[in-house]
Amino acid sequence: MTALRVLVIAAALIAGWMAIVLIAQPPPYILPGPLAVLAAFADHGGEIARHAVTTAAEILLGMLFGTLFGTASALFMAYCRPARRWLMPVLVISQALPVFALAPLLVLWLGYGMGSKVAMATLIIYFPVTAAFFDGLRRTESGWLDLARIMNGSRLAVLRRVRIPAALPALGSGLRVAAAVAPIGAVVGEWVGSSAGLGYLMLHANARLQIDLMFAALAVLGVLAVALYYAVDAIMNRLTYWQPDTDLLQEGP
Repeated sequence: MTALRVLVIAAALIAGWMAIVLIAQPPPYILPGPLAVLAAFADHGGEIARHAVTTAAEILLGMLFGTLFGTASALFMAYCRPARRWLMPVLVISQALPVFALAPLLVLWLGYGMGSKVAMATLIIYFPVTAAFFDGLRRTESGWLDLARIMNGSRLAVLRRVRIPAALPALGSGLRVAAAVAPIGAVVGEWVGSSAGLGYLMLHANARLQIDLMFAALAVLGVLAVALYYAVDAIMNRLTYWQPDTDLLQEGP
């Protein structure tokens, strides 16, 4: 049903796009029609696929490293109060600084290759994962913790069997946010300086007034972002199978 809804929404957006082109008749270099973009796919399919693989690798590596660093930092802060006081300002600063301000520095330090784009995606993902998982760890149900202490559970056992499972829904929320913003870091890095990727392709297509190719690359980027979000959502729903969804509309007055 999810795939069907996505297809219906995509068809509605394309129909609205086609209607705007037919009614307003903007110049092709302002807004090309869906058929022109489809032709760009046919003419540059291999090139788009090659750049899409690069961007997808950057996003996935950023998700991997951002999740690893984020969960490790959340665990460290949860079990070390001094680290909490020192790391929390760093987290806030890392999110407060604009991505565009950090992108040139990362490209300068790490080069024009994949490393700077992965670092940028990791930096964007790090904050929502750390903040969400840390919040989940410290808000574990007190009754569960009391029961674990009565059963003489060790600190490690309580972490593995109580705190982490209880924090998984919060971690899932952070990962869903991370999946939605992960492409931003990779694409911004490609705009600042790169030799491959969908952001690089869009930038050069725009400079050559190949707006149909730019829209084609943008559409592929959107598909990657949606696929990543639903993949993360499916994984987290599987991990938190014991937590059913509740519908607010079914609640009484």
